[in-house]
Amino acid sequence: MSAETGKLAKGVTVKGSFLPEPVRVLSFSPINEQIFRLIGIGSDSQQTYSLLLTAEQVEQLISTSRGWDFSGDAETVFLTIEAVRVRNAYLFDPICAVHAAQIVPLPHQLDAVYHFILPQTRIRFLLADDPGAGKTIMAGLVLKELKMRGLVKRTLIVVPGHLQDQWQREMKEKFGEHFVRVDRGIINAYQGRNVWRYHSQVITSIDFAKQEEWVLSP
Repeated sequence: MSAETGKLAKGVTVKGSFLPEPVRVLSFSPINEQIFRLIGIGSDSQQTYSLLLTAEQVEQLISTSRGWDFSGDAETVFLTIEAVRVRNAYLFDPICAVHAAQIVPLPHQLDAVYHFILPQTRIRFLLADDPGAGKTIMAGLVLKELKMRGLVKRTLIVVPGHLQDQWQREMKEKFGEHFVRVDRGIINAYQGRNVWRYHSQVITSIDFAKQEEWVLSP
């Protein structure tokens, strides 16, 4: 930020070793070629300052913020705010994943996920309810909660072969999570490349996962 600019923009906060605290600029004007007047408000104390600065001191000022000029793209600003809101939603909503999914959970599902699984320091939990009790829903809730908290980046679902379509469909329809189904055909299509490294969310069958030649392909 140079003295040749003639002034510092109103609303910008600046700091320097010779300033008592960061100062938000109210006005900045030259007295002559070497002396400048800075009027501003201290960020911490809210005290008003009227300072005479040399050209060298002006050069040393560091801007810590931009003034509000409302020149940014409105849609980009909205998406940024939404991203921050979603990332921090779990701090204010104890069942955040439920409200972000297309489901109506049953009491025992909420109890298992939010009272037993998620409170654990290290999550290693076996869901072994009766058939039809909603284990897919509970697993989806756990996955969604952990992703919202930034704790999960890659997911592998291993299920019996005849349930792959069901899990893939329910993860997409109910939780908005897209999984790539990996089988012999997919691996052959990748022509020797390690398909497991190309996708962050994969679903495969138990029988296929047991075959070392596929899982450990280069």
